[in-house]
Amino acid sequence: QVQLVESGGEYVQSGRSLRLSCAASGFSFSTYAMSWYRQPPGKERELVASISSAGSNTNYADSVKVRFTISRDNAQKTVYLQMNSVKPEDTAVYYCRALRTDWRGTYDYWGQGTQVTVSS
Repeated sequence: QVQLVESGGEYVQSGRSLRLSCAASGFSFSTYAMSWYRQPPGKERELVASISSAGSNTNYADSVKVRFTISRDNAQKTVYLQMNSVKPEDTAVYYCRALRTDWRGTYDYWGQGTQVTVSS
């Protein structure tokens, strides 16, 4: 059974740091690209950061560059999002996503989300 379980979301003051984790099970984690998305209240879900299967390539939304860092531990089957200098506009539900496309098709899994609330 495929599972992606996010954790680490909480209520935090502006300027502080936070680390989100996403623990994976039930699939070959090291062969999947992983991403963090977020959905602010009343808005569309948006890509925050992504990392390649081996961890050698990362990409970030302009709004979080420099402040956020995505990383992964393939041995622990976990992807992380280190969030520094958080701002009220970072308030959202954060989701992790696992994605792989090969000759057999596309495999796309999502977690249930974790709430991050940043106070001003």
